[in-house]
Amino acid sequence: MGVTYTGMYEPVKEISAALDAIQAETGLDVPIHVDGASGGMIAPFLQPDLEWDFRVPRVASINTSGHKYGLTYPGLGWIVWRDADAMPEELVFRVSYLGGDMPTLALNFSRPGSQVLLQYYLFLRLGHEGYTAVQGASRDVARYLASQIGALAQFELWKDGSDIPVFAWRLSDAASGNWTLYHLSDRLRTRGWLVPAYPMPQDMTDLVVQRIVVRNGFSRDLADAFLHDLREQVDYLERLEAAMPLEAPEGGFHH
Repeated sequence: MGVTYTGMYEPVKEISAALDAIQAETGLDVPIHVDGASGGMIAPFLQPDLEWDFRVPRVASINTSGHKYGLTYPGLGWIVWRDADAMPEELVFRVSYLGGDMPTLALNFSRPGSQVLLQYYLFLRLGHEGYTAVQGASRDVARYLASQIGALAQFELWKDGSDIPVFAWRLSDAASGNWTLYHLSDRLRTRGWLVPAYPMPQDMTDLVVQRIVVRNGFSRDLADAFLHDLREQVDYLERLEAAMPLEAPEGGFHH
């Protein structure tokens, strides 16, 4: 629910229907885990009618990242199972602690609890209405940015930010051919903007995209400042009379 490369939602309900057909044909019963790292904290508030969660019977577990659109700082993630039967027992550590059984489901044991406290506070402070407003504001900015970038002849949008507030674009045939998105990323970095350019995954590595993530705090004013710098750097690159040297980074996208 929110592909890292493009920001798109994958069609969970349609995938479930395909697995239903496979089960009917072969007897294989395949459950679904939904990686809602970003979309798990967007879809419930901005697309409440979209069926991707436990409304789909085949969905057994869902995770999300509190430090993304949960609005906490890094280090917090959540996973929820449909019921106890869906949770693999081998993930639970059972230790004898102070005379009793202490079942623990975690990647490690002792660690700070500050992120959990912050997430709990935000749930209480914002509630459903507050999260809807915050995430909606981020999506509005993402859509605005996407519409302005998509209007530039040199770019072709991959997505418009209407799923999660993330969108990507690639170069169009109208670009001069003397520069790539890697060059644009470097030029933007000189103005303080970190806008990564990277190849798509295996079997699509010849396609390079550039991506923007809009989160709470990235205002319309900041968006306009970025667009000013983006247009300025595109104009500079388009005026080049010879091709820029290409030093593409090794490998694909990295978190």
